[in-house]
Amino acid sequence: MRTDSPISAALVSWGNAWLTGHAGLDDAVDALERSAGPQIVTDITGESPLRVFLAELRATGLSSFRLALPIPGDLLGLTGPPVFNGAALEAGQAVIAVLGARRFGLVPSPDRRGSSYSGIRWTVHDAHVADADVPQLADAERALSAAMRSATDALTSVDGPMQGFPALDHVDGALAPGYPGRAHRVGHLAARLALALRLAEERGLTSGQVAARREALKALDHAVRRARVAAHHAILEQLRA
Repeated sequence: MRTDSPISAALVSWGNAWLTGHAGLDDAVDALERSAGPQIVTDITGESPLRVFLAELRATGLSSFRLALPIPGDLLGLTGPPVFNGAALEAGQAVIAVLGARRFGLVPSPDRRGSSYSGIRWTVHDAHVADADVPQLADAERALSAAMRSATDALTSVDGPMQGFPALDHVDGALAPGYPGRAHRVGHLAARLALALRLAEERGLTSGQVAARREALKALDHAVRRARVAAHHAILEQLRA
């Protein structure tokens, strides 16, 4: 899946809103299915609708969801084991379900059957109990602002057929109810920039221009992924505070 695909982020956002009482289970699953179609979960026992799977998880102690947005060399949000890390890395994203002293990893993939059915299949993996080291929202917002300024300066200084970021007027980066206002702001900006990064890779530049651009985009991608993770964990920070 594309790393700017919002499906793992959406499950974390709506899942945490449900678990903290800001949305019902039906509201959460309906929102996910509106954005990406029908959703099923596959584990060692077989497959089940996402709605059923989540209800059963809550009955066994599900308390929160966490977001992972890894790339090669930066396994952001992951702590293992290698099988789960590898699957999440291939997808560019994953969700960690927290159940007391247990963790389950959920990795999405497109689920297409025939010419009309298009949805998401979540594959369950064992995940290590330790929480990943991820930034707090305030720190992530500052780093994102700094990286965005640096990248803008670098990109607009590169001559070529297209410079700077593309205009992105309509990007769905909204968080679910219950998240603090700062998280909504940071999450939306990070979602817009995640898409901008993908579009920037599609532009035609010379090899010299690509080299000048690469470092700026790499630094921005680092900040964007951390901002998205921090924004989606902010509801948990809010509860701890």
